[in-house]
Amino acid sequence: MPEAALPDRLARIRHAIAGAQAGHWTHPVRIVAVTKTHGADAVRAARAAGLDAVGENRVQEALSKQDECADVAVAWHLVGGLQRNKARQVVGRFTLIHSVDRLDLAAELARRADGGTTQDVLVQVNCSAEPQKGGVEPGELVPLLEGIRLLPALQLRGLMTMAALGAGEAEQRRTFASLRTLRDAAQAEGHDLPELSMGMSDDYVAAVQEGATMLRLGTALFGGRP
Repeated sequence: MPEAALPDRLARIRHAIAGAQAGHWTHPVRIVAVTKTHGADAVRAARAAGLDAVGENRVQEALSKQDECADVAVAWHLVGGLQRNKARQVVGRFTLIHSVDRLDLAAELARRADGGTTQDVLVQVNCSAEPQKGGVEPGELVPLLEGIRLLPALQLRGLMTMAALGAGEAEQRRTFASLRTLRDAAQAEGHDLPELSMGMSDDYVAAVQEGATMLRLGTALFGGRP
């Protein structure tokens, strides 16, 4: 089973993270184990290996897996794109939604929150300038942050981005540095954005070098998808 190799893979990843941070960063880096297309065994293996956050891309797959793993103490993260018509299904079911990229989606999430419920979210930013990528354009980030700040049912926790598929290390680092720069500028204007969700299996080292606080790792942990 692919999950059998998880402890060794995780040890190598943690070693790589420590090396990438050396001399630059001291903050903890959280690994979100992305179990997309893998079964409930992957969730259980991740928890057994010491990982306490699981990421899913698709809402229906995630909800089904949550029900199957109700006895597993993990935080569920939605890391894939989210359509507005799925908002009612995700509020309260995920500890963190990584992919809020427009105000109408944020408003719908807030509307779907029950009285007293607060949903933690990240704003996805298109730092790679790819037209097919989700995410708010960098120049439109601050207005979106301002709009979300007016929605008390949402708790803004930080920013998320993805590097271009197949990008070289220098381009990866430029993309991730851009998100960090945007975060720092927004914080200077009063927005509290502690989390930088950036870095996946092919580029997480570059992301850590540029200050990532959260990595979304699937293949690096579980091998190729079934």
